Amino acid sequence: MPPLRIGPITVDTPVVLAPMAGVTNAAFRRLCRESGAGLYVAEMLTSRALVERSPESFRIISFEPDEVPRSVQVYGVDPATVGAAVRLLVEEDRADHVDLNFGCPVPKVTRRGGGAVLPWKRDLFASIVRAAVDAARPAGVPVTVKMRKGIDEDHLTYVEAGLTAQDAGVAAVALHGRTAADYYSGTADWDAIATLKAAVTDIPVLGNGDIWSAEDALAMVAHTGCDGVVVGRGCQGRPWLFADLAAAFAGSDERIRPGLREVAGVVRRHAELMVDHFGDEDKALREMRKHMAWYFKGYVVGGELRAQLGLVSSLAQLDDLLGQLDLDQPYPGEASEGPRGRAGSPKRPILPYGWLDSRELSEDFRRDLHEAELSVSGG
Repeated sequence: MPPLRIGPITVDTPVVLAPMAGVTNAAFRRLCRESGAGLYVAEMLTSRALVERSPESFRIISFEPDEVPRSVQVYGVDPATVGAAVRLLVEEDRADHVDLNFGCPVPKVTRRGGGAVLPWKRDLFASIVRAAVDAARPAGVPVTVKMRKGIDEDHLTYVEAGLTAQDAGVAAVALHGRTAADYYSGTADWDAIATLKAAVTDIPVLGNGDIWSAEDALAMVAHTGCDGVVVGRGCQGRPWLFADLAAAFAGSDERIRPGLREVAGVVRRHAELMVDHFGDEDKALREMRKHMAWYFKGYVVGGELRAQLGLVSSLAQLDDLLGQLDLDQPYPGEASEGPRGRAGSPKRPILPYGWLDSRELSEDFRRDLHEAELSVSGG
C-alpha cells in the first residue's frame, strides 16, 4: 500500500486510530504509536466545549512533544461554533489535523438531529464542513470527515455527503459501513465503502468497520479499493494491532502473538502512562478498569481475579493482581481476537419530530440543534 496523504500530511502506513471516548487518550495513543505507524486521533470533543475553553477539552487535546501529527476530532452542530473551534485549534497551534464527526449513533444526540443523522439536512452538513475548512485553510491544516451510511437503509446519505465534503475542500472522507440504526451490530457493509470510493475520486476514502486483525484490513482494501483503514474497537486491549497492520501493509506476514506475560507488561505500562496523564493515581486506575476485560480476552484468568482486576484502584493492587496470573500462558489464538466490547443490537434511531419530512433545515430545528452538542463518543 502506498502512503496515505491527507493534505500536507503523509502517513506511511495507511491506518488511522479512530477516536474513542475514554480510550484514545495520550496514554493509549503512546502505546499504539510505539507499536506501529499511523495517524492517531485524540478523543472526540465538542466544538462548544472547546470554544468555552473547558478544562476537560484542553486535557483531551494535550499532546506529547513527540506526537506528530497532532490529530483532533471535533463534533458540532452549529457552523459558527464549529468554525470558531477549528479557528482556535489552528490559531493557537494546537492541531495539525482536524476530523469532523458525523458518525455518532447515540440516541441522546440523534434525538436532537446530531451525529449520524445530521447529514440528512444537506444544507446544515455543507455549512458545517465549509466553516471548518475555511477556518483551517489559512494555517494549512487539513480537515477530514468521518460519517456513517445514513440514518437507516431507507435514508442513506453517505454518497451525497462524501461528494459535498469533497467539493467543500476536505482532505479525506472516512465511512463506517453501518447506519445509525445498525449501531455497532451485525456486519459492516464494505460494499458501501466501495461505492463511496467509486464516487469520491479526488481525495482519499478510508474504510471503517469490523477490522479486528491485519488480515481484515487487507481484505477491506482488496474488497473496496479504499485508500486506508480506520481502526476502532479492534485495538481495544490490543495496541500491538498497529504493529500487525504496519507489517501487513508492508507486505510481511509477521504478527504479534503475545503470551500472558507480555500482555501483563503492557497493562502495567498502560497504567503508569495513565497516572502520568491524569496526575491522579486513583482516577487513572479507575479509567483503566474498562481495559481489563479487553486485554485479558481469551486468556485463562479466573472469574474472581477478573472481577478484582475490574475494580483495581492502585498500582500496588494492580501489581499484586498481575502477580497472581499464570504468566506462562501462551497466546490463545482466536479466543483473544475478534469483536471487543458490546456490539448491542439494531435500534430504531430516535429523531426529532418531523426530521425526515425535509432535507432542508427549518428555523425550529435550527434553534433546537444546540442541545445535540454533548460530550459523547461517536462513530
